Amino acid sequence: EKIPSQRREPIEGKPMIPLSLGDPTAFGNLQAPEVLSETMVSLVRGAKHNGYGNSAGAEDARAAVAKRFSTPHCIYKASDIIVASGCSGALEIAINGIVDEGDNLLVPKPGFPLYQVLAESQGASVKEYDLLPSQGWQADLAQLESLVDARTKALIVNNPSNPCGSVFPKEHLLGFIDIAARHKLPIIADEIYGEMAFEGVAFHPLAELAPHVPVITVGGLAKQFLVPGWRVGWLMLHDPVHALDDLREGFNRLTQLIVGASTLVQGAVPRVLCPEAGSADAASLAASDQHYMTTLQDNARFTYERLKGVVGLTPVEPQGAMYVMVHYDPAVLPGIRTDAEFVERLLAEEAVFVLPGACFGAPHFFRIVFSGPREKLADAFDRMEAFCMRHREEGV
Repeated sequence: EKIPSQRREPIEGKPMIPLSLGDPTAFGNLQAPEVLSETMVSLVRGAKHNGYGNSAGAEDARAAVAKRFSTPHCIYKASDIIVASGCSGALEIAINGIVDEGDNLLVPKPGFPLYQVLAESQGASVKEYDLLPSQGWQADLAQLESLVDARTKALIVNNPSNPCGSVFPKEHLLGFIDIAARHKLPIIADEIYGEMAFEGVAFHPLAELAPHVPVITVGGLAKQFLVPGWRVGWLMLHDPVHALDDLREGFNRLTQLIVGASTLVQGAVPRVLCPEAGSADAASLAASDQHYMTTLQDNARFTYERLKGVVGLTPVEPQGAMYVMVHYDPAVLPGIRTDAEFVERLLAEEAVFVLPGACFGAPHFFRIVFSGPREKLADAFDRMEAFCMRHREEGV
């Protein structure tokens, strides 16, 4: 109910520009790697991946995920991996397996709203810890720790962040781990954008830094490989202290609710996650990733530089993923009282659709997805500037 309807009377000369949905394929300017597309065609023609499979995932797909994401201090086995219906499905398994009615999870604010939806579907609740825009969206760790109580069952850390586009430095991640260790909490690490940090910004897998804390990491093909509609994700269990032994069985049972993810798409996982070093596949995948990440990084820089000069708007510079959060100042735009009203009126007057910060727990902010073509972004930001100038003048 926090998202306005896109249905509006057309505005002459202003076609709709949707910068709201976190789908990098929405405009058609970004495509899945050719290796992945070719693999899928071959799998369809081979007709060997059309039947049911293991509900926890095909063995070769699980082994490929384990190989791709193992690090020196976090070595996964295929048995540590569960393949799910997208990263959202992996989150559902993790949260449903951990919480009971009356329990709570610690989640970021601003944050992905699905965490709350999944917790509440089990009769649990969330407690929101603050991410601070003045500190590049790092968490207020003292405030976070103050939220822990006897019914707190896990801490969720989303890095890189949706909706903020921030990437936590190593020292900050160690702060999360210290809190989890003190309170004997497992961490659910949402790292769907983990390999999408920008140049010069280091991404650190949280499990690699946690030798004494169990970490359940979720990820998937969707965003990195530009196939969000294919719905294959995974859950990776790092449990150096054997705190999750009972949960493993529960997680595997939960996979049986939908009889597993697409067997066809799972068939492509080994080739795209673990190409042979020096092979044509490896070179093609690297080139595709380079093009994708260069596009995102250039668009992020363009978005930030363009919007920081717009009256009444203050973007927080992104460091990864495909999002930027922008603060609007109601003192400068006095006729617009809330972020929901800002979004509604921008859509009605300029046919530019962004998401209000209320969707993520961030009043007076809105989120922009900057994965679209540069000319679409430029047009949208010109309209946004005209909108802000017009409403500033109304208040003068």
